[in-house]
Amino acid sequence: MIELVITLVAFIFLILFVAWLPYLRSIKNSDKREAEKNYRDETNVTLYHEHKAEIEKDFREGGIDEENYQYLLAELDKSLLQDIEENKKPDVNLAAGKPISMLWPSVISIFVIAFSFAIYSKNGAYQEIASTPRMSQEQAHQALDAEQQAVVRLKELRKMTEENPDDGDAWYSMGQTLIGVGQFDAAMVAFDQVIRVEGEHADIIGAKAQASYYKNNQQITAETQGLIDRALALDPLDASTNILLGMHNFINQNYQHAIAYWQKVVNAGRDNTNIPALEEAIAEAKNRLSLTGTTPSVETDAMTGPQLEIEVSLSADILEKLSQGEDKVVFVYAVPTEGKRMPVAAVKIKASDLPTTVVLNDALAMTGAAKLSDHDLVHLYAVVSNQGGAGIKPGDFKAERNGVAVKRDAPIALVIDSIVQ
Repeated sequence: MIELVITLVAFIFLILFVAWLPYLRSIKNSDKREAEKNYRDETNVTLYHEHKAEIEKDFREGGIDEENYQYLLAELDKSLLQDIEENKKPDVNLAAGKPISMLWPSVISIFVIAFSFAIYSKNGAYQEIASTPRMSQEQAHQALDAEQQAVVRLKELRKMTEENPDDGDAWYSMGQTLIGVGQFDAAMVAFDQVIRVEGEHADIIGAKAQASYYKNNQQITAETQGLIDRALALDPLDASTNILLGMHNFINQNYQHAIAYWQKVVNAGRDNTNIPALEEAIAEAKNRLSLTGTTPSVETDAMTGPQLEIEVSLSADILEKLSQGEDKVVFVYAVPTEGKRMPVAAVKIKASDLPTTVVLNDALAMTGAAKLSDHDLVHLYAVVSNQGGAGIKPGDFKAERNGVAVKRDAPIALVIDSIVQ
């Protein structure tokens, strides 16, 4: 009888161990992967400084000329930024992801204990149940290199999306994995599926913009720019899009723009953003800028200052009236609520561009002495000019919004729906 009890208890512990092992291992691996990512970031920065010192030494000793010196530094910077962006991507290993839910092993544990007690109570003896645990996917992948792991990962993701075409997370992971293996067209298709399932979100469109950027050999084409504009219209502080723009400007030696885009991400301080690596990149961009004898311009400050996002559209009756004639000029601008009525930020677009989203900031100031950031409240106007000139005149179509806070995150809607008398 004692042997029976011991056997039953040992069996229960064995099943519970098998049930809880994947859950405990997933928690351990999640922490381990996070530590490895931080270690890779630190290693990349350390190697960057070592390689930079070697290049500068060769240049001082006359081993390389000025042209090669600048080229090698640019390639080194590009490599660091790509490593930073690559380390942000989800792990292509099948074991990557969030820890396994506790619900499944808990249910198994309750079932095993209840079932074992019922069998023992009914029969007075232990009925042996054979169980052969399968080798975990993590163990099976340990012998594969990164490319093979990506292939296996893609196979599983395709199976997941075939079984559940509305699994947005699986489609997103597939898109990121496809970028990693250089299949950029397929990645864009995967991100389109995420948009179909979850709707338009800045981070998803930003990821698609990244795929388009690499597809076009790190050039911002009209297609890429369109995706960037859509992402920033939804969220001007989207990390992926601003990091992409910063990297593109840095590669093209537009250091002021690179600093501005990266600083926006740092200031936002959102989760899952490698702030130390971005600060390192900003410091290097500032160093490059100082070598040219230039200091950060007003334009750079403008991009990190207030960003007043305005959604401009036409009402149905105004749209009908405008469709019967030639295209008109539209002025969108902000004026202070107090003092002079001089616009502190203005932009000119075409009526045929509407509806669209514009962003007013200090870069759009009429003069350097009157900027958007100098005021807390402004009046906003969107005016369709019949004569093509600035100002509001009889016969123009307009929309206005009074007393708008300059420092705000939510966009403002301006619907042009009235005729100026």
